[in-house]
Amino acid sequence: MLNHVMIGSNDIERSKKFYNAVLGVLGAGEPMEHVNDTGQTRLFYIHNGSTFSVSEPINGKPATVANGSTIGFVCNSPEQLQEFHDVAIANGGQTMEDPPGLREGSMGPMYLCYFTDPDGHKICGIHRPS
Repeated sequence: MLNHVMIGSNDIERSKKFYNAVLGVLGAGEPMEHVNDTGQTRLFYIHNGSTFSVSEPINGKPATVANGSTIGFVCNSPEQLQEFHDVAIANGGQTMEDPPGLREGSMGPMYLCYFTDPDGHKICGIHRPS
């Protein structure tokens, strides 16, 4: 259903370091970098048919986070989910909500972790056992 998600960053090099480490856990490689005609840098992480992008805002104003929004990334196992979280925290993320682990709910059992990136965007790791 989704083609891509793009978030803003106030420090593109910090974001690149953070997401290279965090998305590397999921198998994503280095981003494609693009500088647009007005000078803003954008990072495009392309992996498994999806694109996650980080951009300096093109309107020149500071990047802000969307209150109530979460971006979820699929993890292949509970162990990968834990590593996804731990790498994020080791690279400047802040843990949120409950510790990473199994949650039981109306959608069935799933493993979840939540953290914010250095710009404050809320990120989720999710693994649904088959």
